[in-house]
Amino acid sequence: MSARVNNFVIKIANVNGTGSASANGLLMKAIFRMGIPVVGKNFFPSNIQGLPTWYEIRVSGDGYLARSGVVDILVAMNAQTYARDLAEVSPGGCLLYDSTWPREAQLARAGVTLVGIPLAKLVNEAFTNIRARILMKNICYVGALSALLALDLGVLEILLKETFSDKPKLIADNLKAIELGYQYASRHFDCPLPFRLERMNATADCIMADGNTLAALGCVYAGATIGAWYPITPSTSLMDAFKDFCERYRRDPVSGKRRYCIVQAEDELASIGMVLGAGWNGARAFTPTSGPGLSLMNEFLGFGYYAEIPAVIFDVQRAGPSTGMPTRTQQADLLLAAYASHGDTRHVLLFPANPAECFSMAVTAFDLAERLQTPVLVLSDLDIGMNDWMVPKLSWDEHLAWDRGKVYTLEQLRDMQVFHRYVDRDGDGIAYRTLPGIHPAGAYFTRGSGHTSRGTYTEDAAEYEEVMDRLRRKHEHAKTLVPAPAVRRNDGVTAGVISIGSCDAAVIEALDRLAREGIDLNYLRVRSFPFSSEVDQFLEQHSRIFVVEQNRDAQLKSLLLLETRADRDQLISILHYDGMPIDSRCIVTGIRASFEKGKAA
Repeated sequence: MSARVNNFVIKIANVNGTGSASANGLLMKAIFRMGIPVVGKNFFPSNIQGLPTWYEIRVSGDGYLARSGVVDILVAMNAQTYARDLAEVSPGGCLLYDSTWPREAQLARAGVTLVGIPLAKLVNEAFTNIRARILMKNICYVGALSALLALDLGVLEILLKETFSDKPKLIADNLKAIELGYQYASRHFDCPLPFRLERMNATADCIMADGNTLAALGCVYAGATIGAWYPITPSTSLMDAFKDFCERYRRDPVSGKRRYCIVQAEDELASIGMVLGAGWNGARAFTPTSGPGLSLMNEFLGFGYYAEIPAVIFDVQRAGPSTGMPTRTQQADLLLAAYASHGDTRHVLLFPANPAECFSMAVTAFDLAERLQTPVLVLSDLDIGMNDWMVPKLSWDEHLAWDRGKVYTLEQLRDMQVFHRYVDRDGDGIAYRTLPGIHPAGAYFTRGSGHTSRGTYTEDAAEYEEVMDRLRRKHEHAKTLVPAPAVRRNDGVTAGVISIGSCDAAVIEALDRLAREGIDLNYLRVRSFPFSSEVDQFLEQHSRIFVVEQNRDAQLKSLLLLETRADRDQLISILHYDGMPIDSRCIVTGIRASFEKGKAA
């Protein structure tokens, strides 16, 4: 077999709760530190301990960051899933297993090389503590892979010293376990394997991060001081990260007083209520949740829309419906989020494609919420939120000023004869608001019931319609404020792809593969809703458009048909909804089949 350098997939099968996450993260970060593009995907159960878990590392010298859909090296650490794991290994691949117990006959498969390392035996002889033996067995396979793949041991040592700088014994134990695996593999196998690593310089301007952490950091940079939430997978770590950042950066350096407030509410309905209350008071406030939580928030989201109160909601989408699969990814909340609540409501949505955009769109979300005086929802997903991605280093404009929107100042209120809360003075649908306690002239009654442009109660048909029509104008105006789509064009091409969020990496890889086959397509990635004029232009310029999304019911396609002049026959769905992150194969297959059908016709 010819060498495969910096282009293969490692999949590690283990048992949840055995500490494998630390070992797997160490392996991925070491590859990244060698300058090689890499991405990690964690597939874990929704219980705490005992069920199968998998971690997939794609090494891609070409910089592709979606799943590849194949497995070249399988580290089999869970006897319960041996048969399933073995079946996943591609022909010509390798399976590394713990040979402390003889399993050659059970694992033998034509075209797959078995690599037996007595991991349990090695660590049991070297460590006496039972918990240490469990943990160090995972670190031991990192050592074995280091020899088999030519991974730089020096990088592993640096990472361990950075991670456990105040725990020298833990550093020593980890290095000992790595050396055990490395030496055994070096003595018993021809190292490196045909799959191997070679240093590159492709990660110098990048970081490894997950979307929930960078979304939380974006909230800090956006000036958020209030967070309310009810814990739910996969969004809980967003608030955990926000708390950690606030503890570091939102304490008064002299008094130590906290300059932020985080509340764990009794449920999601209470959390969005707290956020709306804080937003009404002038604070920048947010709540992270997932689909089931968003369902509970619907009534308050309608209140925020109608009473025109800024709020930011992070929906880290997971597989539904109902409880669904809490630890699997999907993009099935699009329609729920766009029209959340009863009655005529339309919300502003942002769609990050990676953790870096979770950071930047968090800042944008707060600006839009206050400029438009409305809830803004950031729709991430589990793949973005909880997995480590390689993204460009973050940047920040020190001169950037937050957009607080149309807020009357004390001076303006002092000179004002009368304040009417919902009057459209500028023709953009956005009224001026006041903050409580600034001046008595700015007082008004905030209500979710029928109200006039003056803010008074009404059941008059014309007065009610006036407010609803202004809200529609405001939503139209939002099209000029939301982030524009990302567009990739080729001259003379009449077919295109429209996609959203975490599909992006798979779409880019699919387009490159198709181009090598002579199939060229333009590409638009939707970054926000309502759709801006660029989306309408893209639809008008292409006769055939493939809509790639991760849900069963073609929700992005439905939004396009509802909100644009798109023709139903113009849009062709490519759907992926099994809960695993999308890879390029289904996109390539679907588009290729459509072109072949067109040729046959």
